[in-house]
Amino acid sequence: MKKVISLAVLTAILAGCADLSQTGSSSVSADGFGEETLMTAQPAPASAGDAYLMAAAPKYYVGSAYKVDDVQYIPVEDLTYNQTGMAGIIPAELNGAKTSNGEYFDVSQMVATSKTLPLPTIARVTNLDNGQSVVVRVNNRGPFVNTRLMDLSPAAAQRIGLNGQGKVQIQVLGDQTIAVKNATLAGTMPAVEEKVVAERVVAEPVVVEPVAVQPSAPVAASGEYSVQVAAFYAQDSADSLAQRMKTYGDAVVVNEGDMFKVRIINLDASQARGVIDALRSNEGMAPGLLKNGRWINADSI
Repeated sequence: MKKVISLAVLTAILAGCADLSQTGSSSVSADGFGEETLMTAQPAPASAGDAYLMAAAPKYYVGSAYKVDDVQYIPVEDLTYNQTGMAGIIPAELNGAKTSNGEYFDVSQMVATSKTLPLPTIARVTNLDNGQSVVVRVNNRGPFVNTRLMDLSPAAAQRIGLNGQGKVQIQVLGDQTIAVKNATLAGTMPAVEEKVVAERVVAEPVVVEPVAVQPSAPVAASGEYSVQVAAFYAQDSADSLAQRMKTYGDAVVVNEGDMFKVRIINLDASQARGVIDALRSNEGMAPGLLKNGRWINADSI
């Protein structure tokens, strides 16, 4: 009897081992499948029909070479773009500001800025500190700080656990970028071309207007509008840009928190409109607008 019991126990143990082995195999398979899902899911927001990421833009904007803070930037189409560098976060207060390609910045969307990539471009951004990734729509110029390649919306930064600044890898997703470009060119290019021509006709005389009225202190002092040109973490960069922006009006540097913000202040409505148009046309910038210190839509005047 004792021998029979031992055999029974042994049989049960062997059966249990067989089950455990089978479970382990199933677990490995599940883990492997999970890894494949994560790897293929990275571009999924763009390829699976995310309406915001893949929507046609008001215009497809590459732009010509330009200078900010005596540094030249040369925008170029590069579907093989894959670089590592520092990234920061777009100030949430710019929510609603018009971007360089005619969209409006939305803090809740997965968007980003670039000094040279075409707008819009679809890219994957990976936080190299933790390996977390997010697919973003690059739809604005900036950041105009040499130490950073890109700034992310607060929502995109939160998605990859980025607080303040951090090292990231930026990889353009070629297929998705081409799809967005084609949708934009096919759906809006004729209207955009007409609009650009019209803006140039209007903007050329207006560009000079803020410069002409700037010496008039009484008019400037009564202005309730301010145009924000850019925001920097480095004060020297802000000071340098502010000096160059004096061409457009009373440019100053405002220190708020850990950022130094370049603003053209003391403008009335018509002057503010002229400065915004001039910065967009001449500098390729996407300025924000404040009225009595409160943010408003840059195209509301």
